[in-house]
Amino acid sequence: MAPADTAPRSTVPSSTVPGSTVPSTTTTPGRTVVADGVVAKVAGIAAREVPGVFALGGGTARAFGALRDVIGTTDLGQGVRVEVGETQVAADVTIVVEYPAPMHTVAEQVRAAVARTIEQLVGMEVAEVNVAIDDVHIPGDDDADADADSTRESRVS
Repeated sequence: MAPADTAPRSTVPSSTVPGSTVPSTTTTPGRTVVADGVVAKVAGIAAREVPGVFALGGGTARAFGALRDVIGTTDLGQGVRVEVGETQVAADVTIVVEYPAPMHTVAEQVRAAVARTIEQLVGMEVAEVNVAIDDVHIPGDDDADADADSTRESRVS
């Protein structure tokens, strides 16, 4: 038996795909099971493609994500939590907005992109997408901090 946190729970009927204009061509009975992590990854990819989104996840998640990036194992579901039922999905997405993008507009676009992508690729109805803005990224701040550290005189000898 698979561990509880990776156990696939969602199913998609094989006869039709909701949100699709083309019905499935298969007539073989059965079901398709989609793991929660797959749904989270799909939602994360969709959210990252929205203009104005700098990163996903809170501060701790981004710190661990930076470490994963260094060793080459990027977590595309970072900052996304999904609850998957039999036919519906609810998603919580935490983002960092790029300054000066209008935060409410970015949040609405993330909500729409995540819902549309889950419906199209996973084939499940989206009950809700909650967006939390955790931070705002100001371009050049990271570079300015690094430059200030390199030119600052040492206070100790």
